[in-house]
Amino acid sequence: MRKTMILTLVAATGLTGCSGFRDSVVNPGTWFSGERAAERRAAREAGIAANATTNPLIPEQRASIFRRNPGDEVYEGTAIYAVSSVSVEPASGGSIIKATGVALRQGAYDVRLTPQNDGNPVDGVLTYRLEAVQPTDRRQGPEQSRRVSAADFLSTQTLAGVQSVRVIGETNAQTTRPR
Repeated sequence: MRKTMILTLVAATGLTGCSGFRDSVVNPGTWFSGERAAERRAAREAGIAANATTNPLIPEQRASIFRRNPGDEVYEGTAIYAVSSVSVEPASGGSIIKATGVALRQGAYDVRLTPQNDGNPVDGVLTYRLEAVQPTDRRQGPEQSRRVSAADFLSTQTLAGVQSVRVIGETNAQTTRPR
């Protein structure tokens, strides 16, 4: 037990000293970085900072399976067949718009309230479109199995000029007033 503890402490102390060998082959931090270490070494030798254009206190964004890139996303949703109800409920810092609709077929997913007119009210009316990605190869089924819901948050500043909220479907539209 004593030998294991001593070896662990020596290894930990040795690895912390690797920062002195930043771009060395001995440093395990550079074993899998390849080009980036060479670029930093070349920049340091030239006497300039490697990240001269960015703030060194902000970590760089890396690709991740948990983070979406909004520029790559294309939403393929279509309007829901009918909007059945719309409500605007107060929340901390604004209000929540809730819309419920009935899809034409079962299996609708990725339901969204898509703002129309760039999310700006026109003549005091804020307009949304209730959309979902809807499969075409499914059966119609009962209304309960085709019901979908979506919500969106509006801040108090956005609601300042809004007199009513309108949600549009494929065959109808519902309107309500904010509380």
